[in-house]
Amino acid sequence: MMIGAPVAARDGHFAWTWLLVTALALFCIEVAKNGWGDIFDYDSGTDLAVRPEDRTNFSGGKRVLVDHLLTRQQTWIITVCFAAMGVLLGAVIVFLKAPVAFALGVVGLVLGWSYHGPPLQLAYRGLGELDVMLCYGPLICLGTYAVQTNALSTDVVWLSLPLGIFIAAFLWVNEFPDYSADKSCGKNNLVVTLGRDRAGRLLPAIYLVGFTLLWLIPFVSTLPRGIWLGFIAAPLAVVACRWVWRNPHTFYRDKPAQGMALLCFVFYSLGAGAGVLAAIDW
Repeated sequence: MMIGAPVAARDGHFAWTWLLVTALALFCIEVAKNGWGDIFDYDSGTDLAVRPEDRTNFSGGKRVLVDHLLTRQQTWIITVCFAAMGVLLGAVIVFLKAPVAFALGVVGLVLGWSYHGPPLQLAYRGLGELDVMLCYGPLICLGTYAVQTNALSTDVVWLSLPLGIFIAAFLWVNEFPDYSADKSCGKNNLVVTLGRDRAGRLLPAIYLVGFTLLWLIPFVSTLPRGIWLGFIAAPLAVVACRWVWRNPHTFYRDKPAQGMALLCFVFYSLGAGAGVLAAIDW
């Protein structure tokens, strides 16, 4: 949202009320996604197979079922209720403000469900990383912009691509602690498919693609060079890559590489969004 909203403000469209409605709708869908994700990962056995020494605050699922915080029925009730609220808020947006957001919402729901849910279960087929990159990059950024403007923007697409890549990199790092559990239960994400050693060596290349895109964006769009403030995230990526590269099998037990990867995409969005806002002639 820190990508889509500033570009909308630059283009002369911004309303706090609709930004808050957008945030609430996304929050509801995120809760629902976490709910059905926990159910499907519990049913497949992958969350149950995570060893105590491999548990972290960022991976291994939300563990509400594994730790008996909720029953399966309670989790489904919460999931359905929040999904319904998210869809209702989406309908309010489409009918009262931005009809163009309808297609983005439908695609987002399908991809959000399909990460864990049947029939596609993309996270189990080596396509979960691409799913996450699209959902948390272009779709949410474009959706935020569309709600404000009832239009789409190639500038938002460009600026959202590094964000999607950095979020996919965060997921990539989170897949290392779950490697053994995922492999034993057939959750064939890309880290399982490649193996931890090769996946660790590939992580710097993922970040390099993202930051190269950030450097190129002012030359292929109308966005200002101020978006290069997003490079404040680069040191965090370097630290995360160094820790994962040096010890891809157990880095998560004593190095907060997952936290660094999380902060990388947060700082990118804050920096790039601030760069857009700073260039506006208020």
